[in-house]
Amino acid sequence: GASLSDVTAQKEFGVTRDFIEDGIRAGKLEYRRGSIWGNPYLKILRSQLEAYLVERLGSTHVELKKAKADLKKIETEIRSAEAKLVALLKRKAELEATIQANN
Repeated sequence: GASLSDVTAQKEFGVTRDFIEDGIRAGKLEYRRGSIWGNPYLKILRSQLEAYLVERLGSTHVELKKAKADLKKIETEIRSAEAKLVALLKRKAELEATIQANN
């Protein structure tokens, strides 16, 4: 994604809204205001946020946070694939039992 909300940035990179607002005031981050169900948020550009994070916190911080986020996504995909595999194996067993019963 080319952009993200301030809430997503806080979760993904471990920064505060104040940190993001400091970047906006410093002219390092472009943003748009938005609102979903009456809850305001800031939409910022990911590339600018990452550059600002490297400038303020160092590249190691950004790389570590990105690696943790990627790991979380992969773990979620693995859990999903495992659940699908269990369902497929159950269905396979049911079909095999039906075939055996009719032979």
